[in-house]
Amino acid sequence: MILYNQHFDLPDEYIKQKISEYLQEDIPAKDFTTLGTIPPQTNVTAYIEAEGDTVFAGEKIIPHFFDEAGFDVSVLSKDGDKLNKGDIAAKISGNAGVILERERTLLNLLQRLCGIAYQARIYADKAQGKIKILDTRKTTPGLRLFEKYAVAVGGGTNHRLNLSDGILIKDNHVKAAGGVSAALNKIKTLELNLPVELEVDNFDQIREALAIGVDGFLLDNMSPEIAKKAVEIIRNDGNGKSIFIECSGGITLDSLEGYLNIGIDAVSVGALTHSVISAPIHMEFE
Repeated sequence: MILYNQHFDLPDEYIKQKISEYLQEDIPAKDFTTLGTIPPQTNVTAYIEAEGDTVFAGEKIIPHFFDEAGFDVSVLSKDGDKLNKGDIAAKISGNAGVILERERTLLNLLQRLCGIAYQARIYADKAQGKIKILDTRKTTPGLRLFEKYAVAVGGGTNHRLNLSDGILIKDNHVKAAGGVSAALNKIKTLELNLPVELEVDNFDQIREALAIGVDGFLLDNMSPEIAKKAVEIIRNDGNGKSIFIECSGGITLDSLEGYLNIGIDAVSVGALTHSVISAPIHMEFE
């Protein structure tokens, strides 16, 4: 069974580094609007509030936006908590100017991560624990670990984080290598001790791969009926019971139910990260 690291937590140094990059992007010189309107010593209390249903993802992130002395940050929600309209996720007290200059960057990140966590929760609930809901590498450049973390705390399962984590031979790899057997045999010569998964779209590719040996199959763009037949071929092989099987390719909430009882282990859903709607969250000063 293929199982990659699950990203339920984020390294503090990673969070700090990313926040520094994001703030430099938004404040390359000064926040002249805030400097021109707010007296320097003004202190406020700000609340991060949900405007609608979502799932919280940002327990460790919010405090690192205000690491300096003089700020009091209380995160009132735990990662994975359901937020309803009007729920307060965090309370921040400190210098008004600093809070204002960081408000948009903080909310941009938080809204996206909570939106991903909410989408993952909806898919996971629909899956009823019968299969795993996997994310993909279809992430925002520079945000991948954040987005994988949001999937995990939302109830989804992380697929490989990057190209170095595992081997997933896709259709273009097969074409460039000269076929399924050529691709698999070449991989085996590298002796990488990494899980090997093969993307397939027909039964002949499955049979060819089974003769050589793989750890997993990605059944690409197969209907539930076709995927069920593919599962039967795989499971009837000598080592088929231990082979990981996922389906992928345009599977939506509406079509997910058809894949729940056909014997696969997981469905991968690029939409968890590549087309998610940001969560309705705002900051309000007391």
